[in-house]
Amino acid sequence: MRYTTAGESHGPEEIAIIEGVPSGLHITQEDINEQLSRRQHGYGRGERQKIETDTVTFLTGVRHQMTLGSPITLNVHNDDHNSWSKIMAPNDVATSENTLRKVLRPRPGHADLVGGMKYRHQNDLRNVLERSSARETTMRVAVGAVAKKILAEIGVDVHGFVVNIGPAKSDLGTLTQYKNLQELREVTENFETRALDATADAAMRDVIDKAKRDANTVGGQVQVIATGMPVGLGSYVSADEKLDGKIARAIVGINAFKGVQFGGGFDNSEKYGDEIMDEIFWDATKGFYRGTDNLGGFEGGMTTGEAILVRGVVKPIPTLYRPMKSVDIDTHQEHRASIERSDTTAVTAAAVIAEAMVAIELAKSILDKFDSDNIDRMKEQVAQYREEIRSF
Repeated sequence: MRYTTAGESHGPEEIAIIEGVPSGLHITQEDINEQLSRRQHGYGRGERQKIETDTVTFLTGVRHQMTLGSPITLNVHNDDHNSWSKIMAPNDVATSENTLRKVLRPRPGHADLVGGMKYRHQNDLRNVLERSSARETTMRVAVGAVAKKILAEIGVDVHGFVVNIGPAKSDLGTLTQYKNLQELREVTENFETRALDATADAAMRDVIDKAKRDANTVGGQVQVIATGMPVGLGSYVSADEKLDGKIARAIVGINAFKGVQFGGGFDNSEKYGDEIMDEIFWDATKGFYRGTDNLGGFEGGMTTGEAILVRGVVKPIPTLYRPMKSVDIDTHQEHRASIERSDTTAVTAAAVIAEAMVAIELAKSILDKFDSDNIDRMKEQVAQYREEIRSF
């Protein structure tokens, strides 16, 4: 399975094309809209979320709520484009009227300046920020929704939540009380911050409120958990076949993500081997299993059958309503950076986006290993493989 996205932040449409989805997968537009809605909601989001109502339209690849095996085209209309049609007009010559929102003062921490230098956008950095905007992640969440439908067919579940926003943290020790991800989902989706408990939710809201009052922004960390993955997905044979490496690349490839870890991650560097290695046991019913999951469900770049634990670090959003120092690219004079409409934090949305990216990489690994032409044939092969692994 592979995909590509297209569209600008204030352009008319956001588009994704997905190839390699098996035929026979039942899917509706509402399956995707549910995930798009999750991305839009969350404490600390900005005014744009009140303008946009992200809903997807299937343009190709789906008939009578069933995938055909041909490329699937997903389309989300940008409602905000109504106010930007002249600014973003593809066929009009640039005039003083349609370049009124020209960007000349790059924001520290954003792609504005480097992108302008790379692509020679010397007259208007809006040409950079329109595509580098996190608005593009709308379509990655849409693709992730398709991936989650594929994974659900073989009993794989994926869920993301917020670990911390600034100094306010969820208590990760409470994770052990949940029997499955559905129970966890019902809790975290009940909080606007996607925290694990009410105390953390209130603390995170206070942090966001303070950042907003200070015309500042704030970052945090998100955690994604995936359960039910078969053993042995990925490979140790070549570095680029390691599945944890692919997931790491996908996570850091999300706007504003600056770090990723699996299991105990960076904390493991402060411990000894006998504290973090996941000891191996055997049971006549389920076969081999690990007693712990400190390595986050991976050994040698391959899935172990334990829960996959991925955490990502999200930096604060670069757009500040009390802008930092910058330089005008036209005059080279010192100025404050440009201001674009933005959020106080996007960590709550980042949890949903990271969840989507993990789902995409897991679905790719499944479709690479098993028959990807038809969903029922794929399920048959996965079931046979699970039995082979159980009997090892």
